[in-house]
Parts: sequence; structure tokens; C-alpha cells
Amino acid sequence: MLHAIVILVINMERLSTKEYKNEFVTAFAGDESGNLHPRQTPKVFWSKAIPSAVKEPRLLAWSDDLAKELGVERPTDEEVLILGGNTVTPTMYPYSARYGGHQFGNWAGQLGDGRAITLGEWVRPDGKSWELQLKGAGPTPYSRRADGRAVLRSSVREYLMSEAMHHLGVPTTRALSLVTTGDPVLRDMFYDGHPEYEPGAIVMRVAPSFLRFGNYEILAARGEIDNLKKLVDWTIDKHYPHITGEGEERILAWFGEVVERTAKLMVEWLRVGFVHGVMNTDNMSILGLTIDYGPYSFVDDFDLNFTPNTTDLPGRRYAFGRQGSVAYWNLGCLAGAISPLLGETAELQKALDRYEQIFWQNYYAMMGKKIGLEKVVEDDFKFLQRFEKVLSMIKADMTIFYQLLIELPAKVDSEDAVVDHFKESYYEELKKSGRQELHGLMKAYRNKVDAKDEAAKELMRKTNPRFVQRNYLLHQSIEDLQNGNDALFNKLQQAMKEPYSNKWDEFFKRRPEWAMSKAGCSMLSCSS
Repeated sequence: MLHAIVILVINMERLSTKEYKNEFVTAFAGDESGNLHPRQTPKVFWSKAIPSAVKEPRLLAWSDDLAKELGVERPTDEEVLILGGNTVTPTMYPYSARYGGHQFGNWAGQLGDGRAITLGEWVRPDGKSWELQLKGAGPTPYSRRADGRAVLRSSVREYLMSEAMHHLGVPTTRALSLVTTGDPVLRDMFYDGHPEYEPGAIVMRVAPSFLRFGNYEILAARGEIDNLKKLVDWTIDKHYPHITGEGEERILAWFGEVVERTAKLMVEWLRVGFVHGVMNTDNMSILGLTIDYGPYSFVDDFDLNFTPNTTDLPGRRYAFGRQGSVAYWNLGCLAGAISPLLGETAELQKALDRYEQIFWQNYYAMMGKKIGLEKVVEDDFKFLQRFEKVLSMIKADMTIFYQLLIELPAKVDSEDAVVDHFKESYYEELKKSGRQELHGLMKAYRNKVDAKDEAAKELMRKTNPRFVQRNYLLHQSIEDLQNGNDALFNKLQQAMKEPYSNKWDEFFKRRPEWAMSKAGCSMLSCSS
């Protein structure tokens, strides 16, 4: 019998000849002057912002996986000028969006895209459009006192982490390219009065939309209710077309889905040990994506109070263990912003209150999978909480601990044997209390999960990453790049595509001691 062979041919197109869509610009009022002088821009959604040319744009990295998904040909030397902001094609309409936001719990007023310029919307082979945005391509009307530029260290971090999160299975914006500019950029890395010149760079990041909670907040705060209604309706039509109904019913259904997506995103962050570092409402995606990679980090030694952001000290508002509750607070800000569109807010409050149920239901299901339980019942909740308690006590390396858990021996009678099994995950010698708690937990664990249960082990391997982009690795790759060596950077690009594999076990080790206090490895700032 002959079997037909179907070959899927993806129509690849060039950055320079593609016909771009500009639906956001067309749908909403904007400032078309092209004036880049920082200012308030009331009653508009965007301002025209042509990227500023750089001295010598050079392609440092290109995401072949994302390019294939979008149907984008690898850029020619001439097209690198587009990625560097030196060239704009005839069908592009570059703009920066206006939005506001609550920063560290306080209303900050108008913010906007201070160093991001959307070039246009690229239609993928499946007919869906994604925005192409340059980050670091020069000043915009929302740059305030800044220059709109980005430095190599922050651009490398955004490029690698955007793609790494995608391969981890976490909803995220993506990064298509990383270009060095040949221009130095002056930055005070820790805002301590010691600015230095650093190499400049530009990331092209991609997403179905970069709309944030702050896009809606600014309209409500300024009393632009007609514009708010228009933006909400357009968002639903464009990005939530499956939502039916009319009027308030439709808005409530949409908000409910934003609540659900956001809650599930927080659970995914906790699953892989990701700490965003600056969860302001202007950094919260309306699509439930991880957006704006700044002073982020993965957790090394397990600490629910860990924050990688120096600006977040001493309050630690955005610490690892608080991300779920902060997301709820941010959703409350979004609810407040859209409340003028509703006659009564009781149903809006009900939709917001569903967050807790969605979060905890998904959290315990996720924690169950991390230890090999396909199904979790309420009686398991205290046991799962016990893992968090013990990990906090012994401060084990989160990534390494869960990998070693997969290979836990069948017999766990000996305290010494159990403690020795997890030794590669410790940053310091365990105290007596920690040893006892760990041993007790493992005995209870073995009563729940059989060492011979291969299905449980496979579930754990799919849930727990073996490779994550640790800050010290990113820092080393950035230092190497600045010295002309791209070997580690290229290796990290390959490793991030297989985070659940043991293929990259050269990186399967604890954060080294030298990195515990080195700038850029342990703590970072919001500086770009």
C-alpha cells in the first residue's frame, strides 16, 4: 500500500520586502508629529517614533526557531540595518505606546515605551500577526530623561531569557535578534554615582501584543473613558476573539480570562524557580506573557524571600514567594481601571476573587507533578507544603534538588544516606534539624512515590528543568563577549533549547562561591 507523504512548506519572507500591517496605529489615535522630545501625550495611544541610526550594527544572534515559526528569512547584511534601527521599510510605521503603571505599589503616572519602538505587525504563515519591536533603538517621547538605548549586558540577558523561557514551556514574549551597535552607552549600573560607558545593543522582540495593564490604567486615570472602552473592545476582538456575548458580560468574561492566564503564569514561574524582579503593572502582559526582562533571576538556594533587584530592597515586594500575591494586587489595579465600563462592580470583584482558587489549584497540581504525582487531592496539600518548608530550611539548590529527587533510592532508612544523596544541592553543611527534616520528608515521600514508578520519574523529568540560565552563566557570557569571545554565549543558546535534557550537564552545578557577591551575578538593578 502506498502512503502519501505530506511535506509542509513554510513560505519564508524577507524583513526588507514584507508588507507589514499596522492595525494598532490604524485603530487608535496617535501623535503623528514624530517629535521625540519627552512630554505628556494626553488622549493618544501611541506616538510616532523613528529609530535613531547607530554607528555599526552587527548581528550577534538570530533565533532560527522563532524565525521559522514566523516565516522570516535570515537577514542579509542590508537587513541587519533594520534590526539596528538604521532602516525603516516603506510599509512599517514605527511608534512607541503610551501607558502608565503602578511601580513598587505607587501610581507613577504616564510612562510609555521609553526605549521600545514597534516597527509593525508581521503576519505569520498561519495568518496570525505578531508585533516586531526594537528595544534600545533610541529616544521616544516617553524616554523622559533617558536616551532610549540599551547596553549589551541587558540585551544579552533579554535575548537569552526570552528564548529560554519559551523552551521551558513558560508563556513569554520572544526575541528574534540581538544586534550590537558599535556605539558606547553611559550607564550607572547600580545608581551609585559611578557611571561607565558600556557597549550598546538592540534586541528585536516579538509577541502577538505588548499591551500591558498600564495601557488601560493610564486611560482610566486620565478620565479617557471612551478611549478605554475602545481599547478593551479592540483587545477582545483582536486577542480574545473566542469570547462571545455583549456589553458588560463580554468585558467580565475577558477580565476573567486575564485573571486565569495571569494566575497560571505565576505558577509557571514558581515551577521553574523564576523571579521577575520588577512586577510593576506596566510590566504585566494583558495576554499572560512574561514581559520585560530586567533584574530577573532563577532561584539558586531556595529562598521564598529572595529578590534579585537592588531597587526592591529592603522591602522585597517582588520576592520569589510573593509573586503570586503581587499578581493579584496588580490584577486589582486592572480591575479598578476597567470598572468605569461597568455599572456595578460586584461581578468584577467576583472575577478577581477567582484568582486565589485558580492559583492554588494550579499550584498544587504543579507541585504534585514536580514530585511525580499525576493527581493531587486535598489531603496532599500539607505534604506538598512540607517540601517548600524543608527546602527553605536547608536552602538547597532548587534545580539540582528536584533532579536528585528523581533518582532517590528505594531505601531511605538511613539519615546519612539521604543527606548524602542530596549533597550536590547544598550551599552549606546541613544542621541537625535540617538533616532530620529532610530525612523525615524523604521517608514520607517514599511512602507516596515508589522508586520503581517509571511513569512518575518521567513526569518529574518533564516538569523539572535540568538546565536554567543562571545569572553567573549569563554574566560570564557577557564578559566573554565584551572580550571578543562568543563560545559560552553560543553554548548557552544551544543549551536553552533542551532544558529538560542531561545533554548539558557541564552546567548542572551549584552557583560558584565567587558569584555569590559579584555584581551582575547575585543582585542586579533596573538599569539597562
